[in-house]
Amino acid sequence: MAREVKLTKAGYERLMQQLERERERLQEISADFEQALEEGDLRENAGYDEARRAMWQNEARIDSLEDILSRAVILEEGSGEVIGLGSVVELEDPLSGERLSVQVVSPAEANVLDTPMKISDASPMGKALLGHRVGDVLSLDTPKGRREFRVVAIHG
Repeated sequence: MAREVKLTKAGYERLMQQLERERERLQEISADFEQALEEGDLRENAGYDEARRAMWQNEARIDSLEDILSRAVILEEGSGEVIGLGSVVELEDPLSGERLSVQVVSPAEANVLDTPMKISDASPMGKALLGHRVGDVLSLDTPKGRREFRVVAIHG
């Protein structure tokens, strides 16, 4: 049996939008592919090779997204008392006062460029956060080295 993929509602919707964009892109690539086929000799047709490569990559991305979405289980919002999958967590460095906002998500949704930063529950930081409550102080390995953070707030 295929393993389920836990997603937030927003993550599920974002992946659905990506799938729709990839399907639209496939239409464009198919047109390029047809045009390259019409140009004749395929042995020395760089346009054909590029269109074929783009089509394979696009189809692989579509297959991957369809697989993830077919196994998706949308998470219910949590109580906000304990950090769990889908929780948005406000952290504060007790020494510097620096704040950091992260959301704990499944690996399929992880994206450190999002705001708040979406970290995987399978990552060291994600694992360290799970189960903690407001007021807890935890030590995390970060790109800046080992740091302590206090859980200031939990949403969802």
